[in-house]
Amino acid sequence: MPERTSMPRGLFADDALPLYERTAARLLDDLHATAPRAGDRLPSERALATRYGVSRVTLRAALAELESRGIVCPTSSRGWFIADIEESVTEPAQPTISAPQIQGFADYAQAHGLKTSSQILRSSVRPATVAEAEQLRIAPGAELFDLLRLRLLDGLLVVLEHNRLPLAVCPALAETDFSTASLYATLRAADPPQLPRVADYSAEARHPTPSERELLETGETMPMLVATQLTFNQADRPIELTVQVYRGDRYRFRASITNQAVQAQTP
Repeated sequence: MPERTSMPRGLFADDALPLYERTAARLLDDLHATAPRAGDRLPSERALATRYGVSRVTLRAALAELESRGIVCPTSSRGWFIADIEESVTEPAQPTISAPQIQGFADYAQAHGLKTSSQILRSSVRPATVAEAEQLRIAPGAELFDLLRLRLLDGLLVVLEHNRLPLAVCPALAETDFSTASLYATLRAADPPQLPRVADYSAEARHPTPSERELLETGETMPMLVATQLTFNQADRPIELTVQVYRGDRYRFRASITNQAVQAQTP
């Protein structure tokens, strides 16, 4: 499975990244500046949250991000410790090639200054089917959180989104009001945090079904872009199976295509 590479600094504005990633970057900069050694203990979560002006939930997601990179590690009762700070400052011999970031709908809207809203069509917990269980690597019949909603940007209908997630990865899903809450923010706030790291993504164009035409308020000739995404967390565990049906006049998919065999050369 391909790994998601870090985005080069300066490629996007800092506020285009989720708050927990910006917090992780600031914490890492501070660690580089103070040159701690492996085994050194970090300040308390409360002190770190105050220092960076974020909530404890965001701070824990930032620490979990650094943990996934082998920079810090937690203990059950004594807090967070430096694991291998030297590994984090090693520069690659060649520039890395950036990959598209996994971004939730709300993260995308925030980065572009757009207001999101949602209309919940279905929010329930049900047994997983055999096909769903196979994709999500859970037992058939295991509890599955099923969310169907219309997503809007600045009051305009954009996408019909169907999310399915194993309830075990984040039990709070069943109690969250997703007419206003962000799905990815809820996953990042889970205990332990669930950080979307890589996804298998496919897209196809097709005509809408009668139900989709009605819900997305389109005519029969309006094309739909249908995206299917299976998302994996920091432990390479599948945590989300999503199908998104976008209005063709309100969504465009972009990606960078690279040749991995050709390496950039420094002049």
